[in-house]
Amino acid sequence: MMKTLFFCATAAMLAVGCGVPKSQDLFADPDNERIATYDSVSVFHVPVKQITFGPKYHWFAYYDKQECDPTGRYVLSMQTDFQHRSPTAGDVIKIGMIDLEDNCKWIELGKSEAWGWQQGCQLQFIPGTDSKVLWNDKEGDQFVCRIMDIKTREMRTIPRAVYALSPDGKWAVTTDYRRVNDTRPGYGYAGIPDPNRDVLAPEDSGIWRINLETGESELIISLAQIAAIPNPLDDYTEAKHWFNHLLYNTDGSRFEFLHRWRFPDSLRNVQYEDVGGFGTQMLTASADGKDVRVIDPYNYTSHFIWKDAEHILAWTKLPETGFGFYLFRDSETPDIKQIGKEQMPLNGHCTYLPAPYNDWILNDTYPDANRMQSVYLFHEPTGRRVPIAELYSPEEFQGEWRCDTHPRSTQDGRRVIVDGPMSGGRQLYIFDISSILDAQ
Repeated sequence: MMKTLFFCATAAMLAVGCGVPKSQDLFADPDNERIATYDSVSVFHVPVKQITFGPKYHWFAYYDKQECDPTGRYVLSMQTDFQHRSPTAGDVIKIGMIDLEDNCKWIELGKSEAWGWQQGCQLQFIPGTDSKVLWNDKEGDQFVCRIMDIKTREMRTIPRAVYALSPDGKWAVTTDYRRVNDTRPGYGYAGIPDPNRDVLAPEDSGIWRINLETGESELIISLAQIAAIPNPLDDYTEAKHWFNHLLYNTDGSRFEFLHRWRFPDSLRNVQYEDVGGFGTQMLTASADGKDVRVIDPYNYTSHFIWKDAEHILAWTKLPETGFGFYLFRDSETPDIKQIGKEQMPLNGHCTYLPAPYNDWILNDTYPDANRMQSVYLFHEPTGRRVPIAELYSPEEFQGEWRCDTHPRSTQDGRRVIVDGPMSGGRQLYIFDISSILDAQ
């Protein structure tokens, strides 16, 4: 309690901004010592700046999206006035961006009624553009997507919420957020019930492909279709099925998705009790939903990222070698290689830095027994792990409203942004990792 009160007082002092005059180098006056005055536990190995402040709370959420514009000046963020409960249908968050060249000024862009703690409202810059962003929202009895040009403030709406964007920014794939909210609270959106709640594997729900120019969408993979594929490890014909975690590969030719299932009888879910109580397999498909492949059928696929157009790095558990990060080749026949067995022994939110630094993996961990979560880089060619920070996560951040760091890099790869709860309230922090990259 005393730690939280101290944070509030300190946050009030810092609320004027991050102390960076326009056009001045962001890290000319790093916040390492200043942050240490109200957080004596966290450790920073590179220069850090706090870029959002109370009394409101700020976060970006998931790790596989573009949070910054190509210049690195604008940083997208969501804003709310509460943090330790599930969102309800009436909770509205603000959408905005921080101007790193104007004293970390908060610039409001809009609002959203379709969001969750872990993936927010899919807020992101559209790939291939320098000024267009999108986020999901609720309009009447449907979830929609807002697309805005941050320069002109022109905004249009497409009639379906999006999940993942193609690298050229022209297409999206998505799933049914109503069903996700029913089967995995925290990743779907509250407010609209799933019309197929009592259907185990509906034919009219699954994965849609969306044309972001026209807003037209087409169901390309159904839950019934995937549930009909025999699983060699489990008979899941009587389970309830859903999709989650969609992501395009690096050239947009294919996308990945997780197929998950849970049995109505809790006793039949015992085999999945250490992975959330549900089964999981990782699949890929061509951009039009054809040529579906089961890549990881072992029920443990967690966080993942495409390394290139043919390889996926994912945390999972293989029968022969156990838990770890593995590089899967997207092919009909198994082609799997473990990555960083000793250096990355714990699950985390992994990405590859953009070229020319794409032999570095950016990763983190969940809080350990002391409530510390690590943010680090792993150099794949040499097997070297380099720490960025160890961040304290207060006990209040648990379960659905935990605050994972979800590390994201700027588009030039030289800075890393995290969601940080270490001082009592979730805020955004940016790290300068250029010294690590330049020393390689």
